[in-house]
Amino acid sequence: MRRCAREHARHRGCALKGLSRGRELWPFAALSASYFAHIGFFNPYLPLWLKDAGFGLFAISLLTSMQSATRLFAPYAWGWLSDHTGERVRLLRFCSMVALCCSAGLWFELSLWGLVLLLLLMFTHTSAMMPMSEAALAQLVSRAGGFDARRYGRVRLCGSVGFLLTVLAAGAWFEAHGMSSFPAWTAGTLVLLVASCWWLPDQREPVQAGARSESIWPVLRRPEVAWFFGAVFLHVMAHVAVYVFFSLYIDSLGYGKSVIGLLWAVSVLVEIGWFFTQARWLPRLSHGAWLLLAAGLAVLRFAVTAAGGGWLWLLFAAQLLHAITFAAHHSVCIALLGQYFPARLRGRGQALYAVLGYGLSGVIGGLLGAWISPRWGLGAVFWFAAAVALLACGAAWRMLAAQRRLRPAAR
Repeated sequence: MRRCAREHARHRGCALKGLSRGRELWPFAALSASYFAHIGFFNPYLPLWLKDAGFGLFAISLLTSMQSATRLFAPYAWGWLSDHTGERVRLLRFCSMVALCCSAGLWFELSLWGLVLLLLLMFTHTSAMMPMSEAALAQLVSRAGGFDARRYGRVRLCGSVGFLLTVLAAGAWFEAHGMSSFPAWTAGTLVLLVASCWWLPDQREPVQAGARSESIWPVLRRPEVAWFFGAVFLHVMAHVAVYVFFSLYIDSLGYGKSVIGLLWAVSVLVEIGWFFTQARWLPRLSHGAWLLLAAGLAVLRFAVTAAGGGWLWLLFAAQLLHAITFAAHHSVCIALLGQYFPARLRGRGQALYAVLGYGLSGVIGGLLGAWISPRWGLGAVFWFAAAVALLACGAAWRMLAAQRRLRPAAR
């Protein structure tokens, strides 16, 4: 009887512990949903709003690349600050409120350089939010020191749902009412983001005794880590064709804004499917093999987008590959960052991922796209993206080779 009672108490304790951990994830799920709800309308429709405001292609490329430009410095600066203070939650709240205040400037008719400064300030705060959130979330989605793909996927899935809802709703709204309400959408989604940041538990993470002195350079000198960041840089640089030029490309082909929204939405639907089931698929390949597969499918995706613009079904088929080229790639990167950058380096590791993966690559990709598109058309940007994705395949292959060389030494 006593043994049964002890077993019952133990199972009940485990269940309560699991329930408690599940509740801890809800604020992060809300933050992910609200952040990507903002991104879901802002990134796809910012180029169209700028075009509606009378800006040319080069100016649009410059303004949309401001987000990538801020990722050159903002994530690492905020990541360093959060690592050294432990105040990730308070910093997230501060960033969201500053971004909301900045959005008021979108209601005014600003010059090109006025918009550059406004977006630079706004993106300086929003572009740092996901690295800080991912760093805080990393502690909650680990099991026995490893990456729990199932729990991480559930949280990240909420972000995909938020993106899906706003990209569809905004597309239908802008189709019916025009782009003049873009500033109102910006303010509304940022209000949700502020609210979700204030829902996060107000706690200060303990600062490790050696956090101030531990250097990140020994990790970066490891060949497999260097090739990992090289593969990420090239892979995301190829995807700038989607982030900056896809809506403009589809619009130039004569499709309406609702179709643009649907094309974005189908990519998010397969992304949701991946995040929901990724715990089943990720163990089937090594992390390096997943990076190689994602880069290979990116070559196919961008080549089909460039060649098949006249066939809507081909564009939809290419968007289906987003499940691997983005969702699987992102989850694998988060898992590898957890391996390469443990607790004391966690914030800076996430920040480097944003800086090298989504900052430098975004700026270079955006500027090259702005140079290519007036000369050879928007379709040529996607051929260029396919070529860059091919280079990402080479970097991922070198990363795999470096990992194989380490295995005999580990034995």
